[in-house]
Amino acid sequence: MEAELRSQPETWARAVDLRAEQGLLPAAGQRIAVVGCGTSWFMAQSYAALRETAGLGVTDAFAASEAFVDREYDAVVALTRSGTTTEVLELLEQLRASGSSARTVGVVGDPDSPLVDLVDDVIKLPFADEKSVVQTRFATTSLALIRASLGENLDAAILDAHTAVDEELDDALVAADQYSFLGANWTVGLAHEAALKMREASQSWTESYPAKEYRHGPIAIAAPGRVTWMFGDAPAGLADDVAATGAHFENGTLDGMADLIRAQRVALARARRFELDPDHPRNLTRSVILAP
Repeated sequence: MEAELRSQPETWARAVDLRAEQGLLPAAGQRIAVVGCGTSWFMAQSYAALRETAGLGVTDAFAASEAFVDREYDAVVALTRSGTTTEVLELLEQLRASGSSARTVGVVGDPDSPLVDLVDDVIKLPFADEKSVVQTRFATTSLALIRASLGENLDAAILDAHTAVDEELDDALVAADQYSFLGANWTVGLAHEAALKMREASQSWTESYPAKEYRHGPIAIAAPGRVTWMFGDAPAGLADDVAATGAHFENGTLDGMADLIRAQRVALARARRFELDPDHPRNLTRSVILAP
């Protein structure tokens, strides 16, 4: 996990340079759905928020098991590291069997996976694939590719990623007994992903919310020894409200994806502190393949 999360500045830069592959993603103005499971679902949420905010077309994000793709979409994008996740493959098979006119695009880490034969176009990111069960670089590299395809310049984000992999972690972050991760717009997906990483790697108590929803109840959990971690710009007054609870408020200036690297590193540090194996978390496998 450590080697893979530290490689992210390099894999992001490689994704930015994949201009032909970026061109396979749906064009501006098209109505699209983005599907995935677990981490990939959270990246789908970030993709949808970024594309909608940029005015590039209706973009809906779904967990593959709960997707509504019979809504006259122009394209469906499937994000999957392994290319073997049951729910994603079933959805693509259903689309093909239904005669849907939606073009299907797969973004995948394993270029030899079954997904490749189920989509119209495939974007292969084998250099971002991972051995660890806990996913780090495939998620952010996929999102880097997506952000570049939407016209973003990621030079500053890549520099921030170099900072994130090397900076010393505050022990208040590693030693906390509870974490609430918050985001706004495209960073809501990052908040959900940070919470998932902490649960997977270190069996930690984590929650995640859109930032403005946090004060509608979830802030009740904030207390000394706990962390509220905001990705991106915090809503007015939030820092003061968290400070009043005695919880630690974390809100850095790095690009949201780089800040996610910091959260991944905290998850790894906690796993080591508790003598856990983040590459093989309990109850988890690299890909969820369901019995027929």
